Amino acid sequence: MINSVMESSKSYELTVGLASQDVRRVLDKQKEERQMLLTQTNILFVVNSAVLSALTISKLLSVFSLFSAIEILLFLINFSLLINALLPRQFVVTPNLEGGKFLEGYLAMAPKEYQLQMLVNLVETYNANRQPLNDISQSLFYAACVTWGIALVVSFHLVAVYVIPELQDL
Repeated sequence: MINSVMESSKSYELTVGLASQDVRRVLDKQKEERQMLLTQTNILFVVNSAVLSALTISKLLSVFSLFSAIEILLFLINFSLLINALLPRQFVVTPNLEGGKFLEGYLAMAPKEYQLQMLVNLVETYNANRQPLNDISQSLFYAACVTWGIALVVSFHLVAVYVIPELQDL
């Protein structure tokens, strides 16, 4: 009887330990994804700034046309999407050390109860942080699509100005 209780206790500790490691691994991946999204945002900012600079240097924006109006509108939309991706978001961290709840509540728990509560907290942290990451990812997807649209309009604009001058009046 004592052996089965000890084995059950060891099995519980092993299971909770493995689950905690898995959840922490998932949270680390989530943190890596957040960093990757920030890198993608920076890349899109650089690309858009380069395209805007190229349009300015080529003086294609200085002469009003349908193409330049569309390009300006797309740039405004794109920079709005990129700024939305960069807006500060509240990410959840566990355990929350603010206030006395941690010291009063968690430290008074038995080790098994503490491990289980931390596991629950880590899962809740993952779920709470998933939505802000999805929002950033969605903004970047739309910004990438708009960047592609800008490149397409700029290409048509260049063709209109330099290859088919009759289209320059558009």
